[in-house]
Formats: sequence, C-alpha cells, structure tokens
Amino acid sequence: MEETQKTPHIVILPAPGIGHLIPLTELAKRLTFHHNFTVTLAIPTEGSPSKTLKAFIDALPKTINSMFLPPVNFDDLSEDVLDETRICLTVTRSLHSLRETFKTLTTTTHLVALVVDHFGTDAFDVAREFNVLPYIFFPSTSLLLSFLLHLPKLDEMYSCEYRDMVEPVKLPGCVPIHGSDFLDPLQDRKNEAYSWILHHSKRYHLAEGILLNSFMALEPGAIKALTEETDLSKPPVYMVGPLIQNQISSDTIDGSECLRWLDHQPQESVIFVSFGSAGVLSEEQLTELALGLELSEQRFLWVARKPTDQKAANAGGLIGIPSSEDPLGFLPEGFLERTKERGFVVYSWAPQIQVLSHGSTGGFLTHCGWNSTLESVVHGVPLIAWPLYAEQKMNSVMLVDDIKIALRPKADENGLIRRDEITAVVKCLVEGEEGKRVSNKMKELKVAAAMALSGDGSSTQSLSEVACKWKTHAGV
Repeated sequence: MEETQKTPHIVILPAPGIGHLIPLTELAKRLTFHHNFTVTLAIPTEGSPSKTLKAFIDALPKTINSMFLPPVNFDDLSEDVLDETRICLTVTRSLHSLRETFKTLTTTTHLVALVVDHFGTDAFDVAREFNVLPYIFFPSTSLLLSFLLHLPKLDEMYSCEYRDMVEPVKLPGCVPIHGSDFLDPLQDRKNEAYSWILHHSKRYHLAEGILLNSFMALEPGAIKALTEETDLSKPPVYMVGPLIQNQISSDTIDGSECLRWLDHQPQESVIFVSFGSAGVLSEEQLTELALGLELSEQRFLWVARKPTDQKAANAGGLIGIPSSEDPLGFLPEGFLERTKERGFVVYSWAPQIQVLSHGSTGGFLTHCGWNSTLESVVHGVPLIAWPLYAEQKMNSVMLVDDIKIALRPKADENGLIRRDEITAVVKCLVEGEEGKRVSNKMKELKVAAAMALSGDGSSTQSLSEVACKWKTHAGV
C-alpha cells in the first residue's frame, strides 16, 4: 500500500462514446508504460454500458483501472435534444459520483491530476477541491482548438447565425473557415447545445494545460500560432499526438474475410469507404455513392450501412440493424453482382486499423472524424473528404485546403454528391496528378508522425514535460 501511494495517480474522465474514449485510453497507456503513473478511467454513463464498450474496456492493459460511474437520469430531456447537450449533461450530472470517487482515491492512491476532454471542464471544480491539477485532452485539431478559444469573442462580435456571415473567419495561422462550415452545434445559436459549447470554451483557461492530439508537422501554422499567441487567455498547449488505437477488435464480427480479399489486390489499388461508428447516408445519397463507385471502375472496400432519413443522416444518426435476411439488401439492385470482380462490401464494421495498414489500400473515403484522420496519417493513406456531422466540415476544409492530403467531392444545390462527381474524385485519387500529390504529401506525414512519437520526438518530449509537472506536484 505504501508503494502504491507513492506512485502518482491520474484520473481520466472521458465524454460518453467510444470515439471519445479511444484516444484517452491511448494516452493512459503511454502514461503507464512510459512514465510509471497509475491511471483510473472514470466513465460517465447514461445507461448500462454496451457490449462493445465493455469488451473494449476489458481488453485494456491491467495497468489501467476503469470504472463506470452510476448512470444519470434524462427523463427531463426531450427526444430531439442534440447529442452535444446529452454528452455535457451526462458529465455534469456525474460530478457527484466523481467527487465520491475522488474521496476514495485520495485515501488509496497519490492522486495528482485529472484529465478531461473538451466536454468535461465542469469537473475542474471537483479537481480543485482535492488539490488535483486539471488538464484538458483535446481530441481534435489545433484549428478547432484555436476556434473554440476564440469563440467567446466571436459570440460577442456577431449577432447573426454564423452560417449567414458574408466573410470567412480567419484565425491566426489557420485556413479561413466559412460560417456554414462551423461545427454543427454552433449552427443554431438559440439551441442549448450552442450554450454548452460556449460554456466549456470559456472554461478552458481554468486548465493547467491542454494536451492536443496532433503534431507540429501536421498543422504547423495553426500550432505555431496557438503556442505563440499572447492575446488569448489560455494555458500552455502540449502536442502529444498522433495517439491512435493500434488495433480494433470486435467480439461479434470477424473482419478476416475482407482482409483476405485485400491480400489478393494490387498494391495501393483499393479505396476504403467508411463513415465511422455513427455515420449514415440517406437512401438517395447511398445510391449515388454505390453507382459512383461502380462507374469509377476502381477497386473498393466499402463498410455499408442501412440508409436512414436525411435529417438523421445529417445528425450522424445511429446505426440501424437491417430487418431483412439480406443485410446488404438496401444496395441498388444488381450492384453487388456487377462489381464483384473489383469491389467488396461488408455490413456495418471492418477492422479499420488493419485495413488502413494493408499494402493494398490506396485511399480512404472518410467522414473526416479526427480518430480516422490520424489513423490515415499514421499509415500514409490519402483521403477523400466526405464530412457528415459535428466538426467534420471544419476538419475537411483543413485537410483539403491547408494540409492538402485530401480531395473533396462537391455537392449539388440539393446537398447531394452525385455519382459523376464521386466517379471523378475516386479516379483522380487513384490515377490523377492531383491524387499523386496528395498521396506523396501523406507519405511525408507518415514519416513525420513516426518521428513525433519516437523516443526523442516532439510529442514524446511534450508528454514528458507534462509528466514532470505532475510528478513535481506529487513531490516525486
């Protein structure tokens, strides 16, 4: 017990959702393996944890303790409340349970720091009660971090909806962003979700530091401005990325069949198509995508999901389970037969890390979630940007116009990306000159990402600096 109490202990409080949890668990691994901390994951919940989430937690190293905080009650919320509001309320309504957890941990461990993501700043009040250092792990881009640090000022400057602004917002070191590309919860300033995002952005300065899941070579302009800008009330920012999951497993779905199919394809010839864990398309858009892939005559591996209505698709609606015996019966008639020589379609899930690291994968048509983007960077796979929800439009603007590691198909006046456009962009990535430039830039970033995480790399050194601060606070 005496030895345990000498070892500095960190509590990590993720926002609900496995996408938020994944990069924080990778941070926990580095803290335990490389810096000899002990870690507790305190996971807020709205209900009983899913089978997938439990399996994910059970697979973590034994050096990382984890606990599910008691479920919170949402009987007072309407059904149409936005996800960001539910996430923030899940965290704030779990603070009593977190406080009780702290009481226990302060008697059994040497608790020195609390790490939350960008939805968890209300937990800082609990940390300060126990003389525990509060930190933010920011799981997205430096562009988004800079934007949220400036949001209180933007909120005062503009009274209109951001999508109605004539000129784009130009932040120091960042690519210009039009209001219509701002993250989804900011598109309706009267919605409670906007108030929550603004609330947390005003509390960022209360952190002792911000750990950013990025690295200098990926976003040099934005990161340089973030670290040098003096007119913002902000704590130090530490680049610790790219932190990605090394492998994705599923206890219910076997991905070996699609990997065996990849084994028989030419080098860098396959476009991987996947919209993340919650991305779905409307029926009309899914049909256009299918026919666009077919017309491109390129090889593809597609993680397809049953389509939903457009409103749910735009909001990142949850995956629906097909009711028919044929799980892919929603695809256009004859599509699978016509494309069987060069395409492979799986329902709902594929082992993404293994697919992206496979030598036959030559491109990734993605929703531009930051976890997926970093996985592509680490494995050197160029992108086709197809943002759906949350901050993904902002990500895609940066990836296409600033970093130049992605191509983006254009939507028509109805918001649909038509088959001809899809065909052109897919063929361009595989065969065109612009595709070659994007691919070469991504391969350069693959090398830079490995260097950042190497023994004396910039991200490794940044995390070591934070670890030293925590150990100093612990008196170690």
